[in-house]
Amino acid sequence: MRLYSLSVLYKGDPKVHLLKAAYDVSTFNFFQRASVQEFMTFTSQLITERSALGSRASVKEQEYLCHVYVRGDGLAGVVIADNEYPQRVCFTLLDKVLDEFSRQVSKMDWPSGSPATISYSALDGYLSKYQVQTSGT
Repeated sequence: MRLYSLSVLYKGDPKVHLLKAAYDVSTFNFFQRASVQEFMTFTSQLITERSALGSRASVKEQEYLCHVYVRGDGLAGVVIADNEYPQRVCFTLLDKVLDEFSRQVSKMDWPSGSPATISYSALDGYLSKYQVQTSGT
């Protein structure tokens, strides 16, 4: 069971943009890591774009399960995990991250924010805290 990506996005008008993200691509071949991370960023944006405000969904993409939660205010979170990772835990994590993010980052910064301008550093910690270490890894 593994988490690969945790992203916070803003579903604005006309498009979705990434505010902050954390990735764990350590299980991939060194030369694949950049393209895997790009795929996860693109997929997170696409799934958020296709999800309605106030909705939660789990979407299978290749060998991954992508869990998305788009709040009514446009703030969205996406967790990309393997198929075994419990869905309930993913949505609990997204609730927690989006609540904390909205308390720490001004709503005025969401429409124009980017990973370089948004100051929120908790994602890496959450990604490693929620990582399930299985025997054999």
